Order: sequence, then structure tokens, then C-alpha cells
Amino acid sequence: MAKVYNFSAGPAVLPHDVLAQAQSEMLDWHGSGMCVMEMSHRGKEFMEIIHDAEQDLRELMHVPAGYKVLFLQGGASMQFSMVPLNLLGGKQSVDIVNTGHWSKLAIKEARRYCSVNVVASSEDRNFSYIPAENTWQRDPNAAYLHYTSNETIGGLQFPFVPSDEGVPLVCDMSSDFLSREVDVSKFGLIYAGAQKNIGPSGLVVLLVREDLLGRARADLPTMLNYQVHADADSMYNTPATYPIYIAGLVFKWLKQQGGVKGMESRNAEKAGLLYHTIQASEGFYTTHIDEPFRSRMNVVFRLKDNALEESFLMEARKNGLIQLKGHRVVGGMRASIYNAMPIEGVKALASFMQDFARQNG
Repeated sequence: MAKVYNFSAGPAVLPHDVLAQAQSEMLDWHGSGMCVMEMSHRGKEFMEIIHDAEQDLRELMHVPAGYKVLFLQGGASMQFSMVPLNLLGGKQSVDIVNTGHWSKLAIKEARRYCSVNVVASSEDRNFSYIPAENTWQRDPNAAYLHYTSNETIGGLQFPFVPSDEGVPLVCDMSSDFLSREVDVSKFGLIYAGAQKNIGPSGLVVLLVREDLLGRARADLPTMLNYQVHADADSMYNTPATYPIYIAGLVFKWLKQQGGVKGMESRNAEKAGLLYHTIQASEGFYTTHIDEPFRSRMNVVFRLKDNALEESFLMEARKNGLIQLKGHRVVGGMRASIYNAMPIEGVKALASFMQDFARQNG
């Protein structure tokens, strides 16, 4: 099998140990004689899997009492609708911070159901920074404040958690979930698509404060109601059983790696290595993101000569470095270095970048 380092933004690299365990359990999970994909979601075997996954996640994130953990479907994009439909609670407006592609989609969708107050935006400088919080124009009557902690496409990451100011804080944490420690008690709701740091696509994980449940509008479809899923412990309908199983293996793997605190240290080291390589290239590589806001998950950069991009990607692939092409919205290059990307992969990329710059500079 060819050895590659996969820098895809999602679906993304998974820990090798997790994949190996899933392979060994594919035909027979723990002596059950069944693959997880063919189990009844209400059987004792799967109930054990989902229970363990929830408990491990609670432990990893130090989830306090009074929060529900939900395993849902529809990805993070479904939450752009579900959040306002469930949390407006009779109010007419929400606050959203605009820091890039995914925040803009959240704004667009929320406007279908209510008035959106864009409290701050960095679009004036091509989403290269996060406006200082003391400049935000917040609405004290908003149902909640929503922000995207890490913009996967633009490579912009919040280095701080905004203050709630008495308004529930909602965060799309899809691409930096479990990558650094956060105080869950500061949030009303956290949601994250699985295909970055959690597991396979097809699953979204929510942490929601229980007092925010039961606010949905009366005509909301049953499947979009948080209260319904919370009351059924994520079992109102058939959940995404195999992605939940893989997520559970990832959670156990994370605990073995020193938990979220251990991963945060490694992620800082990996990102620091790539940004140093960019900085030391004397302009051959550049990133437009202001230093305090550079993502540790998605390192976005350009080459000084756009004509070299295809050659860069081709040579990188020959060296076992794949999925480095930037998103079509912004172009350039993007190295996604989620929890499962080993430091060896980042070192290999940094070494390749240095060699490529010497040969083409």
C-alpha cells in the first residue's frame, strides 16, 4: 500500500489505529457475529457503543451537568436552519459574526427565519482578521450570538471565546472541535460536523444546554426539533450508526493521546512548523491571515507565482502529500492538519515546501 499523508479538509484523515481497529472488528464486533453496520440501533450491542461514545466525549470536553449530547444527521449545514428554528423562542433577531464562507452561509440561512444583526465582519480585508470584540455592535434582545470558531476554507480561527453578555453563545466548531480545550459552560450550543476531527461524514455532534430546549416553533417538523432528539437520546429515528461507532473509537484514541490538552499542544507544534516554513521562504509562500488569527487546523497559503501551483501539487503527490489544493472559492493551497495528522506528515510537507522553493525560487 502506498504511504501518503492526506491533507484533505474533509472528509479528512482518521487515526491509523482507529482504522485498524475498525478493520479488525468489521465482520465481528466483540464476538457478536455482526458488523456494526448491520446491527439493530436499538439492540444492546449498539446501545453500548453509543453510550460509551457519549460518556467518552463528555469526559474529553469536561461537559458539565445540564447539557445534552446529541448525535444527529444532516451535517453542520443543517444546523444553519435548525439553530434559529429551535432557539428563536419567540424573539425576532439573532446576532452573527461574519468571518468567512461558513459564517456567510449561516447568515444567509438564518435570514429565512428572522432578522440577522451582523455584529462584526472582516470582509473588508478579505477575512484576514477577527474584529476586536469591543467594536462589535450587539443586540441585547437577540435570541443568541453565533460565530464560526474556525473557517475551514479561509484558514481563520478565533483565538478567544466571545463573551455571552446574557445572550446564549452558539458556535459552529466543525473544524476545530476537540483540537483545543474550551469551557463548554460558556456556550448555549456547540455543533460540529464529524468529517474533520470526529469521524466519517454523515454525522453531526451537538452539545446543547438543556434550558434552551423546548423553544422550537410549533409548526417545526418533528425531525428538526432538538427536544424530540434529546428526549429520545438521539434515537428518535435510526441514527448514523457506523459514523457514531467510528467517532467512539476516535474518542477513545484521543484519551490515549492525553486528551484534548495533549492534542492542543501537538496541534500548536504542527501549525507552528508550517507557518515558520512559510515565513522563512522569503516570500515564495505567503499567507494573508494576520498572525494572531491563523488557523491551527487549516493552513492556507499561496505561491509567489500562481503558474507554479499545478507543478507544486503534482510534485507533492509524487512525494506522497495529497489533497493540498485550496478550496475553489479562494484558490491557492490548503494543508488541513487535524488531530489525526501525525507530526511526521507535517514535517514531510515542510521539507517538501523548502525543497520546492529552492528549486523554483
